[in-house]
Amino acid sequence: MPLIVQKFGGTSVADASKILAAARRAIRAHRAGNKVVVVVSARGKTTDELVAMAREIDQTPASREMDMLLSTGEQVSVALMAIAVQALGVPAISFTGAQIGIVTDSFHTKARIKNISTERMVQALDEGKVVIVAGFQGVDEQYNITTLGRGGSDTTAVALAAVLGADACEIYTDVDGVYTTDPRIVPEARRVDRISFDEMLELASLGAGVMHSRSIEFAKKYGVPIHVRSSFTDAPGTWIVGEGDARRLGVHVTGAALAKDEARITLTGVPDRPGVVHAIFRTIAESNIVVDMIVQNAATAGVTVVSFTVASGDLADTLRVAEIAAKAVGATGVTHDAQVSKVSIVGLGMRTHTGVAREMFAALAREGVNIQMITTSEIKVSVLVDRASGPRALKVVHAAFQLEREAADLPGISEVPPTSGRAHTKAQPTENAKGSDGRMLAGMEDVVVSGVELDDRQARITLRDVPDRPGFAAGVFDRIADAGVFVDMIVQDAGFDGLTHLSFTVPSQQAERAADAVRAEAEGRVQVEPSIAKLSVIGVGMRTHTGVATRMFGALAERGININLINTSEVRINVATDAASGPRAIEALTEAFDLGAGA
Repeated sequence: MPLIVQKFGGTSVADASKILAAARRAIRAHRAGNKVVVVVSARGKTTDELVAMAREIDQTPASREMDMLLSTGEQVSVALMAIAVQALGVPAISFTGAQIGIVTDSFHTKARIKNISTERMVQALDEGKVVIVAGFQGVDEQYNITTLGRGGSDTTAVALAAVLGADACEIYTDVDGVYTTDPRIVPEARRVDRISFDEMLELASLGAGVMHSRSIEFAKKYGVPIHVRSSFTDAPGTWIVGEGDARRLGVHVTGAALAKDEARITLTGVPDRPGVVHAIFRTIAESNIVVDMIVQNAATAGVTVVSFTVASGDLADTLRVAEIAAKAVGATGVTHDAQVSKVSIVGLGMRTHTGVAREMFAALAREGVNIQMITTSEIKVSVLVDRASGPRALKVVHAAFQLEREAADLPGISEVPPTSGRAHTKAQPTENAKGSDGRMLAGMEDVVVSGVELDDRQARITLRDVPDRPGFAAGVFDRIADAGVFVDMIVQDAGFDGLTHLSFTVPSQQAERAADAVRAEAEGRVQVEPSIAKLSVIGVGMRTHTGVATRMFGALAERGININLINTSEVRINVATDAASGPRAIEALTEAFDLGAGA
C-alpha cells in the first residue's frame, strides 16, 4: 500500500475550520488507499507567543527550557488534528517527537536528527490509523526535549518520509508551489511544476522562502520526492525531485532569488600565504557563524582581499570575531557594509550553456545596478548589490531570462521525460546518504562530502584595478562570449576607491584568446596565469554545516598549499591553487575527507 507523509504548516492549522480542512485532506488520502502520516506545526502565531511569554520573565532564557516550552505548540496541534480526524470517522493517533523516537543531538533550539525509530508508526499504520506527529521536535540521548530550529517541521516531515520509504512527502503551505521568484516582489513570477533537489537547495539557501534548505538536504540524501502544495486549493503544486526527473533541455535558468538582508565583511591586506584563509574561517566557524558567499581574489604585492557575507542579524558577532581573526593573521583592516542584498539565478542548464552570466550582468547594467561582488558555481550566479537596488535587480533579472513564460512557449525548449516514467519515484536512500566507507551515515543529518575533484586544465585571467561601475562586468563577458570562450569560475571582490579586481577561469587553451578579447576593456591591466589547479569539494549540507570550508582550507594549509581564488555554493566549494600543487592538493583533500583513492 502506498505511503504518503503530509505536512501542514502553522497557517494551515491556525483555527478549527482550517484544522478540519487539513483533516479532510488526510482522510481523502487515507480513503484513496494510502497509509497516511501527518506532521503538524504549531498553530498560527503560537511559537511567537511562547517566546514572548518566556521573555516576559527572562530576556535570555536557557535554551533547554525554551525547547521544553516551544515543543508544546506542536503538541497542541497534533492533539487537535487527531481529534478532528477521529470526529470525521477515521481512526487516528497523535505522537510527540519523543514518543516515536526522533533522536537528536543535544544542541538545543537547533538540534539535528540522528535517527528515528519507525516501530510505533508502522504498528499504528498497520492498524489502519492516520498517524499524526508533532513536527520541529525530538529528544536527545539523555531524554531532554530538543527542537530543530528554523524549518524544523519540514525537516521532520521529510525525515519521516525517508525512514518510512514514503511514495511522497506533501508539504501543504499558504502558497501553491515553488515560483520562479518571490511573487510578492515580481508579480509575473510563475509556478514551476518540477525542480531538482540541487536547484531547490540553491534557491532555498539564496532566499527563496517556500522551503528551508535543511529539509531539501534530507530529500536529496534519501531520495524523497517532495510535493509542495496549497493548503487551500487543489492546484497541482510543484514536485521537487531528482535531476533526471526535473531537467528540461534548453532552459538555462529555472529561478531567481533575492536575499534581502545580507551584510558583507571584508578583510583587507590579508597576507597571501598558506594557512591564512584557514585561520580566518576556523576562527569564524568556532563561533558557529554560518558564512555564505566567500570570495577571495588574486593577490597583489603579497596581500589579498577576502570578503564574505552573513545574515545581517549575525553582523555584530561576525565583526567581533573577524577583528580577532584579522589581528591574528596580520591583516590590515576589516570593513563592512550592512546594507547589501544578494541576487542570484539558478539552473541546471548553466552546466552546458555559455553566456548566462553575461546576460545577467548586461540586464543589471542596462538598469544602472552596480555589482559589488560576484561568485558563481556550476548551476548558480550570485551578485551582491546595494540593498535599495535589490528588488529592482530581481525584477530585471527575472525579465531578462523570461522566467514569466511557460517553458513550452519558449523556443528551443523540450522536456526530458522523467526517468521513472512518472513525475517521481519512491523514497530510498541514495549514495548521498552514505559515508565514505559506503555505510549509511550514523547521523541522518551528518554532512556528506561525496567527492573531491581536481581540474588541471584551467587558466586564470585577472583584470586588476578596473572600474567598479555598472556595466563593466557585462562589457567584459560580452567580449568573452563574442570570442567563443567558455567561462567557469567568476570572482569579483568588493571594490575600494572606485576600483576592483575581476578574475575568471577559462580552459587553458583558450586563455590567450580570452585575454586578447578583454585587453581593451581592461585598458591593458590583464594578468594571465596559463595553468592553475581548480579543486572542488562536493556534497550535501556544505553551507548549513559550518566547518566544511574550514576543513578544506586546513587540509591545504597543512601541505603548505596557498589558495588564490575561492567561490562557494550549497553543493560545492571551489578553490584555485598554482598548477604544481594540484596533485598534492587532491591527495590532501582525499585524506581530509576520508574518501579513499579514486574518490
